[in-house]
Amino acid sequence: MIGKPLPSAIHDPHAKTVETFDSAYAYRIILIMIGLVMIVMYIEGMLTPSLPQIQQDFNITDVSQVSLVLSAYLVTGVALSPVAGKLGDVYGKKKVLVVVLVIYTAAVTVTGFSPSFEFMVASRAVQGVGLTVFPLALSLVREEFPREMVPKAQGILSGMFGAGFAVSLPLGAFVSNTWGWRYTYHSAIPVVVILTILAIFYLRESPYRRPDAYVDYRGAGLLAASLAFFVLGLSQAPVWGWWSFGTLALFAFGAALLVPTAAVELVEHRRGKEIILNPKLLRQRNVMVSNLVIVIAGFGMFLAFQAITYRLSEPVAAGGFAQDTFHIGLSFIAFAVPMLIFAPLAGVLVPRIGTKPLTILGGIVGGIGFYAATQTPTLDDLLVAMFVIGAGIALLNSAVINLLVLTVEPREMGLATAMNATFRNMGSSVGAPLAGSIMTSYFVVVPTSVPNVPYPVPIPWPDSTAFYIAFVIAAVTTVFAGLVVLYAKEILGKRAVQEALASDERTSEPVAPQSA
Repeated sequence: MIGKPLPSAIHDPHAKTVETFDSAYAYRIILIMIGLVMIVMYIEGMLTPSLPQIQQDFNITDVSQVSLVLSAYLVTGVALSPVAGKLGDVYGKKKVLVVVLVIYTAAVTVTGFSPSFEFMVASRAVQGVGLTVFPLALSLVREEFPREMVPKAQGILSGMFGAGFAVSLPLGAFVSNTWGWRYTYHSAIPVVVILTILAIFYLRESPYRRPDAYVDYRGAGLLAASLAFFVLGLSQAPVWGWWSFGTLALFAFGAALLVPTAAVELVEHRRGKEIILNPKLLRQRNVMVSNLVIVIAGFGMFLAFQAITYRLSEPVAAGGFAQDTFHIGLSFIAFAVPMLIFAPLAGVLVPRIGTKPLTILGGIVGGIGFYAATQTPTLDDLLVAMFVIGAGIALLNSAVINLLVLTVEPREMGLATAMNATFRNMGSSVGAPLAGSIMTSYFVVVPTSVPNVPYPVPIPWPDSTAFYIAFVIAAVTTVFAGLVVLYAKEILGKRAVQEALASDERTSEPVAPQSA
């Protein structure tokens, strides 16, 4: 049962209903978006099992530096997501999506030929433009389905995040283990090209335009630069020392950039411009809550994923499970499969029971899974914990995205989903390097076999304390993310209907005549 419709939907000439929407096109667009989400998730996730191999290939001395491969991608996404979302509102979401895909295809092509670690980090940063596909895809899908069908459509799309991981981790690990990590990129190029062609010829332009909307380039650039300094500081702190001049200088630069960022944004806001962290949208309770949930959950999830990868790969003598790249990818299926199951299930359940109960349930289940990961003496125990984590994250993500897209007016959907992606990327980009810092700070030296070296080499590996800290932080943040939704206003389920009816009764009460 669906709650009270949004005021904007009542007089919106473009709003779809069950009777009037083009079902053939709606399902065609969701198929294309499924392909785009899966390939972006494949390219993002395929390198996770290969991090130790990349570290060896480029002779990187510590774990925290390797995390830049993940965080550089996310930092760029922070800057580009709100810009792409707003450009979609101005020029049309299809046009912007096509431009994004062309740039993304070029970045994916060159990254596989990276001659150095620095070049790879730089090309991965450009590749971060792919993260803008998500807000644009969510907006286009939201526009083509009637309100009653949005939760199911979003549930299917959210489930593809799990499908992307399900494909990326074992397939990426297999390709990397057989031919090398570079071929994971080479294998993705034809798929990206085909999907770009499909988007050009088979997607319609969005009917919602705001040609006079302001695009906050300066705010996005300053925020990304500030975050980049923090991420670089977290990555280098274990190498330089947490209290070294270089580390403190990076943190200081990051903090200092927040001052001009705030000043520029304040001036632009007073001029009536729509800035990157738009106060008008953030003042809406559900928008603010959705962003807080996403940033906290993204931080914990990326922190834990890097810890899990190294726990799977490190030698048994160091407390790990000595899995090769391919088997690390297979292990992550334990996380991906429940996402495929529970994300679409959440899309079915959320209209009946509401977004808040499912978000809370997802946070609690995910937190239990992360804490269970601290008590995993065997590989099977860790796989069970990963399955529970996947189920919780699927429920939380699917529920909270519906809370957002069913609250915001369609004409502001590009900005709202892009701002949500910005918060997600901010959390993720900090979580990955923090995991690297924790694992570099707590380590044990174990003689390890190295290719082309006839004798074991003493190598520092993260110890049990590092993994315990990482998983506990992830557990606490995930549960907290789920509980934040208590502050939101329910929009679906029986409770939303009761609140809407109560509101109608209050507004229809007769007004007592006033005496002269």
